[in-house]
Amino acid sequence: MAKKLSLVPLGDRIVVMPSEKEGEKMLASGIIIPETVDKEKPAQGSVVAVGPGKYEDGKLLPMQVKVGDTVLFSKYGYDEVKIAGQEYYILSESGVLGVLK
Repeated sequence: MAKKLSLVPLGDRIVVMPSEKEGEKMLASGIIIPETVDKEKPAQGSVVAVGPGKYEDGKLLPMQVKVGDTVLFSKYGYDEVKIAGQEYYILSESGVLGVLK
């Protein structure tokens, strides 16, 4: 189990530890195709921290994802941060496309 994360997201934001990247592919001709060009598919990761939720009309709406969930999210809807050498993504709960069960 990893150490407790010292980052607490605000509002309806979550912190995700990204899954391992597939990396680059080399064609027989020697041309290297980066992962981002090869196929555009959603990113995946594990939720490590969850904010309290967002307020709407004065009421706190609870979060639908929880710590430990594996989620799919858009590759363009997050901010990258690095804490103690580990890369994390911060994104809004609305940027989550789905939870893998």
